[in-house]
Amino acid sequence: MLSRLVTSVFESASERRARQYRTLIRREAKIGGTLFGPIQPGGRREFFCLDEYTWIWHEEWVDPNGTRHAVTTRYDVRENGVFKAQDGQPYTPLIGDEARHFLKAVQLYNKRVQAELYHAA
Repeated sequence: MLSRLVTSVFESASERRARQYRTLIRREAKIGGTLFGPIQPGGRREFFCLDEYTWIWHEEWVDPNGTRHAVTTRYDVRENGVFKAQDGQPYTPLIGDEARHFLKAVQLYNKRVQAELYHAA
């Protein structure tokens, strides 16, 4: 408690805004991670809007052999479409069902985040 008080006293306005932004992103990511069904015990899933043009999907899970896996997908929204890259691979365009599913996920994310985090109807 005392360390929080001392930190908040000496924290600059830009540091405070950055901390608040990170907190909101973590909360949005948690909400976004629940959009696609239950998360396995020991697993983690996040889906969130990083900035105006960037969406992130991250999932971790443990397979039946006990091996831990993690995949991070970055979606870049550009004038000529949405492109994705997984774990450092080259970008590929979203087409067909994948593009429609992404759009639906973004719409549902926006609706849920507004309702659950920002309390907008």
